[in-house]
Amino acid sequence: MTPASASSLKAILGPTNTGKTFFAIERMLAHRSGMIGLPLRLLAREVYHKVVDRIGAQHVALVTGEERIVPAKPRYWVCTVEAMPLDVPVECVAIDEIQVATDFDRGHVFTNRLLHARGISETLLLGAATMTPLIRALLPDAEIIQRPRFSELLYAGSKKISRQPKRSAIVAFSATQVYAIAELIRRERGGAAVVMGALSPRTRNAQVDLYQNGDVDFLVATDAIGMGLNLDVHHVAFADDHKFDGHQTRQLTPAEFGQIAGRAGRHMHNGSFGVTGHAPDFDEELVKRLETHDFEPIRVIQWRNAELDFASIEDLRHSLDQTPTLRGLTRVPVATDQHALEFVARNEAGAAAKSEAAVRLLWECCGIPDYRDISPAQHGEIITRIYLDLTRHRHVDADWIAEQVRFCDNVTGDIDTLSNRIKQIRTWTFVANRKNWLEDPAYWREKTRDIEDRLSDALHERLTQRFVDRRTSVLMRHLRDKHMVSPEINDRGEVSLEGHLIGSIEGFRFTLARSEGGDAKGVAAAAAQVVAPEIAKRAERVAGAPNEELVLATDGYVRWRGQVIANLVEGEQLFTPRLIILADESLTGPDLERVQDRLNLWLRHLVNTQLESVLSLEAPADLEGAARGVAYRLYENLGILPRSAVAEEVKGLDQDVRGKLRKLGVKFGAFHIYVPQSLKPAPRELALILYALKHGGVRQPGVAELPQIVLSGRTSFLIDPEVNVKLYELAGFKVAGRRAVRVDILERLADIIRPLIALNPVTHQGELPPGAAEGNGFRVTVEMTSLLGTAGEDFASILNSLGYRVRRTPKVTAPVVVETATTTETTTSETTETTEATEGVEAVATETIDTTETTTDAVVADVADAEVNAAAADAVEGVAPATQVVTETEVVAVETATADLGAPAPAEDTKPAEPEFDEVWFPAGRRPDNPRHGGARNRGPRADGAEATAEGEKSERPQRNFRRPERPEGDGKGGDAKPNRPRFEGRRDGQRQGAGNSNGGGKPFENKGGKPGGKRFDKPREEWKEHRPREDRKPAVLDPNSPWAALAALRNPKSE
Repeated sequence: MTPASASSLKAILGPTNTGKTFFAIERMLAHRSGMIGLPLRLLAREVYHKVVDRIGAQHVALVTGEERIVPAKPRYWVCTVEAMPLDVPVECVAIDEIQVATDFDRGHVFTNRLLHARGISETLLLGAATMTPLIRALLPDAEIIQRPRFSELLYAGSKKISRQPKRSAIVAFSATQVYAIAELIRRERGGAAVVMGALSPRTRNAQVDLYQNGDVDFLVATDAIGMGLNLDVHHVAFADDHKFDGHQTRQLTPAEFGQIAGRAGRHMHNGSFGVTGHAPDFDEELVKRLETHDFEPIRVIQWRNAELDFASIEDLRHSLDQTPTLRGLTRVPVATDQHALEFVARNEAGAAAKSEAAVRLLWECCGIPDYRDISPAQHGEIITRIYLDLTRHRHVDADWIAEQVRFCDNVTGDIDTLSNRIKQIRTWTFVANRKNWLEDPAYWREKTRDIEDRLSDALHERLTQRFVDRRTSVLMRHLRDKHMVSPEINDRGEVSLEGHLIGSIEGFRFTLARSEGGDAKGVAAAAAQVVAPEIAKRAERVAGAPNEELVLATDGYVRWRGQVIANLVEGEQLFTPRLIILADESLTGPDLERVQDRLNLWLRHLVNTQLESVLSLEAPADLEGAARGVAYRLYENLGILPRSAVAEEVKGLDQDVRGKLRKLGVKFGAFHIYVPQSLKPAPRELALILYALKHGGVRQPGVAELPQIVLSGRTSFLIDPEVNVKLYELAGFKVAGRRAVRVDILERLADIIRPLIALNPVTHQGELPPGAAEGNGFRVTVEMTSLLGTAGEDFASILNSLGYRVRRTPKVTAPVVVETATTTETTTSETTETTEATEGVEAVATETIDTTETTTDAVVADVADAEVNAAAADAVEGVAPATQVVTETEVVAVETATADLGAPAPAEDTKPAEPEFDEVWFPAGRRPDNPRHGGARNRGPRADGAEATAEGEKSERPQRNFRRPERPEGDGKGGDAKPNRPRFEGRRDGQRQGAGNSNGGGKPFENKGGKPGGKRFDKPREEWKEHRPREDRKPAVLDPNSPWAALAALRNPKSE
């Protein structure tokens, strides 16, 4: 450096953003050597990189309190003001932001450089125009050059934080405020960069880059942005007008407002400023000053004596307390280094500083910045330890500093934790950059810088995670930069841009991955612009898609390649629903029309192919009258119609007409009239959907579940009470009892039962088929239960619902059969041999039977067929003699017939075994063919006076409350009755034991008594002789291999 009067001295003064720093760099590089002092380490690094880019790193040195990059022979020095090596002679010296000389903490250093730092050829003082009077007073030889602002700065008033324009900087004066505002902007506008003086230069640079490259449109900062940061800011909003300056909380001066607001606008682009949050509106005078850059001049700057006396600590204190002699200077308040000196002077460090060199070293140690901003005592203890190590060992103990550094070497934690670690490592970085303080300074410089860099990167990442929505920032940059890569879309429709998931495409709709805040709509709209080309491509592919790629699901949605593209809604007619395309604003115009036309064509094809056999029944040309009505009813009911609904119409159809209906695919079943072609899973699913659209919607219970059951091939399943019964019918099932049974399976069941009912075991030739029973009944077989996939109570409930009623009797063991056969041999001799044999068969076949018949409204077609086919069995009944075997039986109600069919009940060891029951089912309204053996004929009222009707309902038929008069024992033909006969031996008095009501649900028996003109049952059996079979009738010939023949042989051994 040269004396102050030896060089050309220029003061470049003007508002912010007038290019003063750029001018100084150009002037410095115009000389063979130079040095520039900057107010912030951040600015020093920025200028260093600019100069390196111009002339190369080998010619440029960077010196700050925490960093030294000094090549072998540097020509240019870029430094912070405090770290300027004043003993290095250079051609040009520049001091930036000289108005900082008013700062209580650092101002005296700037004042010293302003007064004493000079270049050999040129000295440049850069700062605000408010320094003009003071420069003229202190440096009358200085040439003052005013730099006007090229753009206007206008006041924009007050706006909410969420309403701030893009490219805005929002200024607050505490970390708490900064974080809160940044959080709000992230929620409302996608994110913000954060700049504070407490951040490390690396972190601040990274945050500034987020803003500068367009990742975010907002910057939240402290007044640090007022110093030298070159930012593309269009608007500055003050969230507060007070700050803590290290000594007190005070309102900013107009000049300070102007320094910060001046960051808005660049070169020829105008800027604006305003207030937000809780900051009050600026008054008119302040606004006028800010817009015209008219501020009160600075009249006093901080000063401290730079010519210190190091003879002793007391002399050093005295030299520091000296006051300035020049006007415009004021002694600085006690600074941090002076507080540290006062602390160490009272401990062993002060006692050890006896020589001038020791005092000088002590003062140098006191210059360690208190980055951690902890108490003076704690900071003083660190200084004491460092000073004592330097005086005793000539370097700081490596183990101790390693322990301090190791504590900082941790990149985990939140923002505050990482910020505190950065403050701590900056202290050791400063120590590592002092000459000869460490045994291996190069190692520790590298070590501490590496830790600080990693902590800074981690802090930047935490700030970004907390205050920036990276997806939104990448999306916004993509919209501005048309040369960026196109978004990537995977098989799941997820849209990624530069590795960030921005949303997903479902069909023709784009959904933002995460929508937050009031501006989420704007972000979604911007993202939709990015994916609009993909939406157009999809529309083109759908318009040309084959039918196989389009699927209608039970939820009513149409899917293309698994993605929802349309919704099926109710139309005017059952078979003409409508499709609504599900798309956002990205699909419009011709693309939308092509998709709509294609889907409409597909839907018509779907209905016409899946329900073709049903649609053909709407108006068949060759049908008229009732047949046409039946066909249309089938059409209305989507191919399945209960036969009872059109019973009268069907009765009137001749075979020719029925043949025409069969040609149209119609099948006449016992319980349903249906179109078998439409019972496949696909037509049934479509039928369910079409019906549901008109009746309750596709979201109702059963619409989604029933097609899955149809597809599984199940023949029956338990019903859900919440499901509409009509839906079961449309799915191809009939609700029978507690289960739903497929209609075609019911017809197959009827085909099995019908021949069993028509079978006469007496006249049947050969082995009886499984399930055969006497009296036009049948027994449940494995074939039946396997067909329906159920047994026991559920199967019984199905048969009951179909109109069948059960007769349960205890099964007869072999000894009982022999005893009965023997007893029967006492029959009167008037009975012929053929009659005795037949009576024996009937007695064994119907022994131990007692029925409880009930009435029902469910009279189906196969019951009528069974009655016709049972005529032969009625003839056999007439062969039976008046004397018959009557058994004592247990009356079992229909409701209790719920035990497993044909399965014996389990018996416990301590209880007698329960008897096994024989269950025979009969059509409701049909009496057994052999009423004399347990049938309903000749039965009086039940003991409890109730009628035996189904489910407690009264029969509409008149009761026949007549009873055969009591006879004395031995009365009538057939021999005398013995008082102690076996339980199952029939009574000889002609009256049944346990006789009940004759109203079993069948037709009244003509000529059998109980009606006027009928035969009375209280007359002697001799009068029934006219009912004996004709003499010319041939006796029934039994198959000698059948069990009936064997039983008859037991009855009449002589016939052998």
